[in-house]
Amino acid sequence: MNANSDVIAWLLDSDPAIRWQVMRDLLDAPETDWQAERSKIERQGWGARLLAAQDADGQWDGGAFVPAGFTEQDWKDTGQPWTATCWSLTQLREFGLYPDCACARRTTRQVGMNSRWEHAGQPYWAGEIEECINGRTVAQGAYFGVDVAPIVERLLSQRQADGGWNCERANGSRVSSFDTTINVLEGLLEFARINADADAIRNARQAGEEYLLRRHLFRRLTTGEPADPDYLLFVHPSRWRYDILRALDYFRDSSQFRNVKPDIRLDTAIAHVRSRRLSDGRWLLDKRIRGRIWFEIDEAPGEPSRWITLRALRVLKWWESYKQPDDR
Repeated sequence: MNANSDVIAWLLDSDPAIRWQVMRDLLDAPETDWQAERSKIERQGWGARLLAAQDADGQWDGGAFVPAGFTEQDWKDTGQPWTATCWSLTQLREFGLYPDCACARRTTRQVGMNSRWEHAGQPYWAGEIEECINGRTVAQGAYFGVDVAPIVERLLSQRQADGGWNCERANGSRVSSFDTTINVLEGLLEFARINADADAIRNARQAGEEYLLRRHLFRRLTTGEPADPDYLLFVHPSRWRYDILRALDYFRDSSQFRNVKPDIRLDTAIAHVRSRRLSDGRWLLDKRIRGRIWFEIDEAPGEPSRWITLRALRVLKWWESYKQPDDR
């Protein structure tokens, strides 16, 4: 899926967090070039703004999962907030902040010393009780060089019989959810990328992937209908929520990590992504998740989105590089 020169120019006319990924994933630029662009995240644009919002103790907004002093009534009035430590660390990872830069090393050390999960005061890098939270914590920890192997072991033991995960397991759920499964899969893949890809981790990922693939990334097994209509919408940042573009981005990463061809059962989701492309080669942002944020990193819903366009183009480029005969 080639991007025309106007779309590429539009993507490059943005923040370093987007530009370096365009250079690497769409333009196949030399590594020295895109790494030089990536190094700007710490000092320029969104990355620098988010780092400037950090508390003196290494946290963001005074809390691990929610801001300090945030109440249930606040949640009802304004929605789930996205300014606390776990969401800010995830954002920096998605921006591509160098994990070994001085500010990242300082942050991970301070978070380990000072941040505690609101659930029961657990140290941040020890994880919480919910699989969805722990999947993201594993992704952050692995990326930023923290030992999160104990959390990984817990996640491996918490997989549901149908192959995936559900953060309602502690409340009695015995089936997996799309949302929790994608969060855990992303964490396990990041852990495997940084550490050895042990058999147990690889087997768990493959089981979780099969859970999604059997459902063609969005369908119910029982009826074939979308499990949630929102899964077909394009949202960024995703936060904890699932959608098919997020899943396709994960499967692209997994395929490249394992050096295997994409599974043909992704074809329906791929076709949906293709169908949403505008005549000028861009994609729209469908919705914005409600809740407190530090600042916007995309256009308004209904407007062409650089993040969605970047992610859609690289997924389609990956898919078409294998010349899937049944998808043409």
